Amino acid sequence: MIKIAPSILAADPLNMERDVRRMAQAGCDMIHVDVMDAHFVPNLSYGPALVEALHSRFDLPLDVHLMMDNPEQYIDVFAKAGAWGITIHAEIPGNAAEALRHIRALGLSAGLSVKPGTPAEAIRDLLPYAGMVLVMTVEPGFGGQKFQPAMLDKLRALRQMGYTGLLEADGGVSLGNLPDLKAAGLDVAVMGTAMYRSADPAADIRAIHQL
Repeated sequence: MIKIAPSILAADPLNMERDVRRMAQAGCDMIHVDVMDAHFVPNLSYGPALVEALHSRFDLPLDVHLMMDNPEQYIDVFAKAGAWGITIHAEIPGNAAEALRHIRALGLSAGLSVKPGTPAEAIRDLLPYAGMVLVMTVEPGFGGQKFQPAMLDKLRALRQMGYTGLLEADGGVSLGNLPDLKAAGLDVAVMGTAMYRSADPAADIRAIHQL
């Protein structure tokens, strides 16, 4: 069953609790928290204080995606704030393997994300450290972009390498492309605009769970 992780990047920032509660009541499986530093990606968003606030109000796992040049400096902070899992990028200048080991040592889900331009082969040596691989299906930084179908090949390639952990996709994911994503090996769908702007997110989540 595909798990649904609505991304708070698509929520109304002035009504964050209301929008996340709507997703929780609709039956989502986790909440995806986008953290951007305005260096690794050309946007700035959220920090550990929001993760702590979400953790205090909701029982859902918080899937924290650090789109940052130096995520290793913030792993402990986000872990303490209540993250269920922390995802870093393979493209960071630091030691990604060491950062993933640190996340796992804290008892959290260790995620590894790749931008569209990074081939699956480039992360082969990092796969043993990752409990989840997040394939960006758009360029990270902004919501509402169009899904890149070529990323389906990357999901397939990771499975063909023998990767058995969770595969997650983020960027332009919708009811229309989820069957193809599932066929390619997807386990977790990060959905922003498609979920928060849905007239009936509960019906959509039920349909996705039944794929």
